[in-house]
Amino acid sequence: MGKHQFHEPRRPGRPTAERARRFALLLLFSGVGVALGCRDRLPKGSAVTPVYSPKEALERFRLVDGYHMELVASEPIVQDPIAIDFDADGRMYVVEMRGFMPNVQGIGEDRPVGRIVVAEDTDGDGKMDKSTVFADSLVLPRAVKVLEHGVLVGAPPNLWLMRDTTGDLRADTRELIRDDFGDPKGNPEHNANGLFWGIDNWIHTANYPGQFRVGTDGKIVFRKTADEGQWGVAADDYGRLYRNSNEDPLRADLIASHYEERNPALPSLRGVYERLTANIAVWPDHKTPAINRGYREITMRKDSSLAHYTSAGSPTPYVGDRLPAELKGSVFVTESAGNLVGRLIVSEQDAGFPTARTAYDHKEFLTSTDQRFRPVNLANAPDGTLYVVDMYRGIVQHRVFITGYLEQKIRERGMEQPIGLGRIWRIAHTSTTRGERPQLSAKRPSELVPYLAHPSAWWRLTAQRLLVERRDSSVAPALRTMARTHADDRARLHALWTLDGLGAADPTLLTAALGDSSPHVRAAAIRIAEPILARGDAAFQTAAMRLIGDPDPAVRRQLAASIGELPPATRANALLIVAERNGDDPIVADLVVSGLSGRELPFLERVLASRDEDADRLGATVRSLARAVVTSGDPAGLQRLLKLAGETSRPRWQRLALLDGAGRPEGQRGGVVIKLGAKPGALLAMTTSADTALRTKALHVAESVTWPGKPVTTPPVKPLTAEEAARFAVGERQYAATCSACHQPTGTGLPGVAKPLVGSALALGPPERVIRILLHGKEGAMLMPPLGKTLTDDQIAAVLTYVRRSWGNAASPIDAAAVKEIRGNTADRNKPWTEDELQRVRR
Repeated sequence: MGKHQFHEPRRPGRPTAERARRFALLLLFSGVGVALGCRDRLPKGSAVTPVYSPKEALERFRLVDGYHMELVASEPIVQDPIAIDFDADGRMYVVEMRGFMPNVQGIGEDRPVGRIVVAEDTDGDGKMDKSTVFADSLVLPRAVKVLEHGVLVGAPPNLWLMRDTTGDLRADTRELIRDDFGDPKGNPEHNANGLFWGIDNWIHTANYPGQFRVGTDGKIVFRKTADEGQWGVAADDYGRLYRNSNEDPLRADLIASHYEERNPALPSLRGVYERLTANIAVWPDHKTPAINRGYREITMRKDSSLAHYTSAGSPTPYVGDRLPAELKGSVFVTESAGNLVGRLIVSEQDAGFPTARTAYDHKEFLTSTDQRFRPVNLANAPDGTLYVVDMYRGIVQHRVFITGYLEQKIRERGMEQPIGLGRIWRIAHTSTTRGERPQLSAKRPSELVPYLAHPSAWWRLTAQRLLVERRDSSVAPALRTMARTHADDRARLHALWTLDGLGAADPTLLTAALGDSSPHVRAAAIRIAEPILARGDAAFQTAAMRLIGDPDPAVRRQLAASIGELPPATRANALLIVAERNGDDPIVADLVVSGLSGRELPFLERVLASRDEDADRLGATVRSLARAVVTSGDPAGLQRLLKLAGETSRPRWQRLALLDGAGRPEGQRGGVVIKLGAKPGALLAMTTSADTALRTKALHVAESVTWPGKPVTTPPVKPLTAEEAARFAVGERQYAATCSACHQPTGTGLPGVAKPLVGSALALGPPERVIRILLHGKEGAMLMPPLGKTLTDDQIAAVLTYVRRSWGNAASPIDAAAVKEIRGNTADRNKPWTEDELQRVRR
């Protein structure tokens, strides 16, 4: 009876041999006992989701006119693939997360069965026919980057540099690079990944606060950056990075993210992880009942198909040369739950804030009627096309987030098994022709330089990487010629960054590049010249400052960022000029603050002294500076700021901007921002102002600060006992591992992803409510996943104690006994709570 479990109803004409082959394949990868035992556990009358062979799956794809899918690799060449990268000769390194969700409970997920395999096309027919295990015995690996002298492999908590020293494509040495690359106990959906070599020679990540590069001595160098995105990172032709997260389909870095780390008092930097679109509709080609929270009207249409992105991942601009030019400027996004790949068109706006829209009306670029088609990653391939990594399985949601509804659907539809399958697909077009097969590893440095002008970004970036890693300065003259004279600005850009990677970008060349016709080259020249600026080169500073009125916002923003690297003696004057000229751009305003660590207040006073009556010109800068003063936590600094805001002779726009910056960040409804040492007379005077806007903002600030003698409207906070303090400490670590990716380390939340916890009415309300939220999840505009199956009573009590006593929150701690009681009382709950239900909770 079990043999029918993984087959659709018999169709006329299907060969008996084919049915037997498929059954044998499923037994091979899922295990005889599992395959034969599941049918009895399915509810009577359930419709089992079919398992298709690669050939059958191919028939179920639907693409827009002119495009089609081709098989690159399938089981047994690859199994449970989640990410790919290519070496200089086009061999494909595949991350196999073979331990992921072996069953709906996730039991056995910690087994060391993950691998990195090398897939090869030995006969040149475009299909991989050989597989070699490069590395095995890994627990849930998730990232790979092939380098000249090793392969970076991410398997939390470790980032390894693995080397094959014998040439057999098997790693025989491992060097630990970092031991904080994700949390092995954390949710794989929210864990470190990425490892994308960017045009700036940094290896960029997602869901991890850092990036890497190959140093001059060949060692891997680490730099702290903002923690962005959830799954996947890629770049367009000019190096702009894209990331996303679940219901947040596309964001981009309009400025390099490491600038956010220059000033600890800058809570966040506009232009980093900038949202390009709100969630948008998706159009699957079939009913999709097995969707997490598929019972919600806003999640599903009336025809039982997914309504919008719910598992957006791997945002990948097409930068190849073998698909039609119409795809340029497009970013492709996977939606694994909906069995589709969407295409978003990115449009540049005059103000420098790009937007994205779906490319089609009521349809998608790629869909499949096969519910086990799970596109989890995309990659621009050496052959100039786009590859789709298909994990091919029933369960793609991790147990941490599986609702009772989804678990029921998984069981009803027999989607637990089989596992161990997987496919890599190629998106092709009727016009697609085969190109040169890469053999770059054997090329001399001089032979690699022309490839920096290749029409495909994979070839350009690979040639650049090889030149940088080999550090052969003999190619510098040819690179300088290319940077000055090549007709393609992409080639000029790559030449500049390659020279930077070789340490051979000289002031003369960079000064000339400041006048390049391409804004991408001009911006890169400014950034590459930061060491020159930091040395105090007056001539180059003068040349760079001429771009303060550049017509392109990206150039003006890069100037604001790089001026922050000037020596302290000249930095403030230059930044003031930048602020006065371009401070109406909120990204420039934040970049100015990023270069002023510890000197925000004196600079703020200089900005205010300009007495510029154009509120739009400097308002953003004043707000950013005021926010930094508050974030720095200096009571005297805040008192001075409030005194400035209280001066009645000061222009009204300045006073309002100062109060905007001094108040709680948007979205926070409680918590003390800072404790003052004395009564803020200037602030209190403004709370009775006849000016409604001024009074309202002053009252908002007054709610978030405290001072000696301030009337107390709430009971005093009872100090934590020693036991509660220990629980708080455990909760802090648990929060970092489980919660901070969405709610942020400061509890301020992430727009479009997670609400703030600072002052949250639900987080700080009755314990009975917030415990239920963690156990079973919450519905609403922003969802909270159920964590009850993942966290113990002690862990939930600890993390809630931490949340309720951090960032100015002053709610009562929570103990494990309370969690245990509510867990028992709600054991039959199989779906998240609605806000209305939570408001009615009393016990």
